Amino acid sequence: MNPTLGESCFRLHLLRRFGMAVAVLLFVSACSILPATENLEIYQLPAAEPPSHSSGDSLPWTLRLATPYSSYITDSPRVLALRQGNQLSSYKGIRWSDPAPVLLRNRLAAAFRADGRFNSVSNGSSNNLATDLELGGDLSAFQVEYTNGGPQATIRFYATLSQPLRNRIVAARGFEVSEPVQSRGTSEIITAFGLGADRLAAEIIDWTVQQGRAPQTGAKE
Repeated sequence: MNPTLGESCFRLHLLRRFGMAVAVLLFVSACSILPATENLEIYQLPAAEPPSHSSGDSLPWTLRLATPYSSYITDSPRVLALRQGNQLSSYKGIRWSDPAPVLLRNRLAAAFRADGRFNSVSNGSSNNLATDLELGGDLSAFQVEYTNGGPQATIRFYATLSQPLRNRIVAARGFEVSEPVQSRGTSEIITAFGLGADRLAAEIIDWTVQQGRAPQTGAKE
């Protein structure tokens, strides 16, 4: 017996409703397997400690801070940790405001300006300007390292001081600072990096002034 027109319409209506229900279930299932968005807290280095009064007269040199070279993983805003052997990981939920090389470059530039001995200090964004000295180098570590003595915020930087106008390197030296992390909290980690960056900046400023005098005055050490 052939179905009437009304029965056919009713069946078609049921099929459409069933199809819509299946589509909704598939959509909900797809949404449930999508990765959840990570809530991130973004940190700058803490404000630098006020510098002690610099000794010596101001120096009639211009200095440019180049962005340090670094490995792929260090050149990122992740807050890195070296926990076991050579295995690097990153802390979940926190990031730096800039990649580590930019973070360090800006901190050094601010420290040189606060020191006040150089005639002018610029950073890597103005590298089209002529300058007497340029400070660059390689940032090999900007991470928390877990040792038997506890976690430490460690910065390793191989600095090169050059004269761009003469196309020659004046001096080069490796620097390393490690600042203990007082507890497991995020604020203590960030604070340790700030203190370490301040110590590193003070050492680099004194070294740059010492090494920069010879080529600028014609003296030999």
